[in-house]
Amino acid sequence: MPRKHVKKHRKTVGAAPGTLVHLGERKIETVRLRVIDYDAETLQERDLPAGEASRCCPLRETPTVSWINLDGLHQVEVIEALGGCYGLHPLVLEDILHTDQRPKLEAYEEYLFLVLKMLHFDEETAEVRTEQVGLILGPRHVISFQEKEGDVFEPVRERIRHGKGRIRRMGADYLAYALLDAVVDSYFVLLEKIGDRIELLEEELVASPSPDILHRIHNLKREMILLRRSVWPLREVISALQREESALVRPETDVFLRDLYDHTIQVVDTVETYRDLVAGLLDLHLSSVSNRMNEVMKVLTLTATIFIPLTFMAGIYGMNFDFMPELHWRWSYPLLWLAMVGVAAGMYLFFRRRKWL
Repeated sequence: MPRKHVKKHRKTVGAAPGTLVHLGERKIETVRLRVIDYDAETLQERDLPAGEASRCCPLRETPTVSWINLDGLHQVEVIEALGGCYGLHPLVLEDILHTDQRPKLEAYEEYLFLVLKMLHFDEETAEVRTEQVGLILGPRHVISFQEKEGDVFEPVRERIRHGKGRIRRMGADYLAYALLDAVVDSYFVLLEKIGDRIELLEEELVASPSPDILHRIHNLKREMILLRRSVWPLREVISALQREESALVRPETDVFLRDLYDHTIQVVDTVETYRDLVAGLLDLHLSSVSNRMNEVMKVLTLTATIFIPLTFMAGIYGMNFDFMPELHWRWSYPLLWLAMVGVAAGMYLFFRRRKWL
């Protein structure tokens, strides 16, 4: 069965706004809380028990940059504790727990809240998997909320650990940019795999179209819809982040956001191109099936056309009239066969010369 890309969630009817209920698939069993605290000279990295999320509260007042990453959203009390430490609005916490959010940016007085989709290609099932990521950007901290463990952020962690580039010298806004950039870069990897699938399907369609290929085309079409729903709003998020007049985003980070916006536009253009190619694959499949049917019908029609005069001749001499002199000739039977073979061969050569066969 194809995997459904449209999630159906049910919220308690009449619940007050800001009611914290996890809506979505529980993707891991154990919630993991990781903290990286750093500046240009120092680095501290540790895992905290999920039940001790309140230990992150003192990091809010330190001069260093803190990155708090939570894997797993089903333990509402952990998210509520983090929200209490960093003064997050209940509606923000509600959006974090509802995993069918559209990518967006919301500006609050002391922080920015971003929602985006992290996509990756599942090699085992050959399907695109989606995961919601929530980001809180504060003055000296970034909090990331993920549905499961395993992400595209590991290169960012390695850069922080080894002090590569400017990330250790920049602030929390640059860290948020680095996380966004990692997500957008992962889109390029995903699109490359989808491009390979499209080329493979095109070759199979030309060689031998089949109902299985049609089924794969429809699955690919649904995945392109999922990609478009994830990427198009992200373009608006990056653009709004550029225009946001907030002290949380420093001028020196703007140039990186502009570059990120260009990458997002490139991803959007590629998605639109692939959507057109997938639509073209469907047309190619219908055209291939129609052409094969036409070839079969042509062969059958020409074969029937060749046998029409032969049937006529056999019908003539199959009649039971007494006064048919040819019926009493000694060589009538072989002459009739010779005439029938000659007619069939002549028609075959005529069809070949006209390139109908």
